Amino acid sequence: MPTDSRYSAVAEHVARYVETNGEIGHIWRDVPTLVLTTRGRRSGTLRRTALIYARTESGLVVAASNLGSDRHPDWYLNLLAEPKVTVQVKDERFDVIASVASGPEYDALWDVMVGVWPDYEDYQRKTQRRIPLVVLSAATEDAPASSRS
Repeated sequence: MPTDSRYSAVAEHVARYVETNGEIGHIWRDVPTLVLTTRGRRSGTLRRTALIYARTESGLVVAASNLGSDRHPDWYLNLLAEPKVTVQVKDERFDVIASVASGPEYDALWDVMVGVWPDYEDYQRKTQRRIPLVVLSAATEDAPASSRS
């Protein structure tokens, strides 16, 4: 059984989302969210969190904003260690391969994500780190588990 976020509001969001197959929780504050399950890089424990996402030609995109903290979120560090992760979008659960966007892809995806959640601009101003954008692409039999950009 996966462990949910240590933040009670996020844990409650995830619990409702999973229990209702996304009927409650997929749309949060007028934006779409998914549930991401990663494996803890030190503990090996499965961990779930809810994230705002955008659907693009590249796949699903999420921002490792951590609300503008100077520290990367744990889920991001976990998927760097193991990029094969699971997502739930509404009632669909599937495996994906996570890769970090860079270069022109990053710039285009940043505009998409800010269009979905304008607060990302404020989060970026709060931190010295560049907020990573993660593309979650369908996992296939021939996709290497370590594929990253």
